Amino acid sequence: MKDIKMVVTDMDGTLLNSNHEVSSRFFTVFKELLEQNILFVAASGRPYYSIVDKLKQIKDDIIVVAENGGLVIKNENVILSNIINPNRLAQLYTIVSNIKDTYPIFCTKHKAYMLRASDDLIKTFSEYYCSYTIIDSFDEIKDDVIKIALYHEINSEKYIFPFLKDLQPELSVVVSGNHWVDISESISNKGHAITMLQKLLNIKPSETMAFGDYNNDLELLKCAKYSYAMSNAHENIKAIANFETKSNDQFGVELILEHLVTESRKH
Repeated sequence: MKDIKMVVTDMDGTLLNSNHEVSSRFFTVFKELLEQNILFVAASGRPYYSIVDKLKQIKDDIIVVAENGGLVIKNENVILSNIINPNRLAQLYTIVSNIKDTYPIFCTKHKAYMLRASDDLIKTFSEYYCSYTIIDSFDEIKDDVIKIALYHEINSEKYIFPFLKDLQPELSVVVSGNHWVDISESISNKGHAITMLQKLLNIKPSETMAFGDYNNDLELLKCAKYSYAMSNAHENIKAIANFETKSNDQFGVELILEHLVTESRKH
């Protein structure tokens, strides 16, 4: 572990606990990462503004990979932005708004456009998309869309994904959580974003540590020699990760990072 130069972690189900909180234990170990000159990257399906809200006390010292790799920002500077082809958007709008019991959210850099839904669902969505506009038609979307997030109250893999899998490989369609499926351009994934950062910063996979729990973390974990699946992770993640750690409610990320800084101090 002494060679680690970059740590990348997913947010929901990984760094965040079941109440969507970042622990004080993480912020303590983060200071030590900073002292050891180890770069920290937050990589999530969440939008940029939501990730920054969770990590506001350290936002100036990290890189944010948002929207599953569709947007990469450091200190307000956009390093990468992959928007969905605007010519394809109207067709996608029609497809996703006709899947039964499914709620689409059109994600742009600064806010989300949500199709009208119940107050309870809007409250659920606002945990992830705190800046949003409720719409009734496609014409109300005024910004470039980076990702379409689709929500199902019971199970996204069973009730959304089958209707969209034929969009691959032209588009990326990924089950990103028990309730969520995400659509984006085919190159928009966390792995593509991290590979770009590795090249930019001259950091090797052998110098990279990564944590994840769901299918939108598959490409990310392949970029790191020190790849960790959370104990609460999807089986696909456990199958490709090189290591496993405790769950997001048992400080799985913090435990490994504490071990990392202890090892780094020795050298």
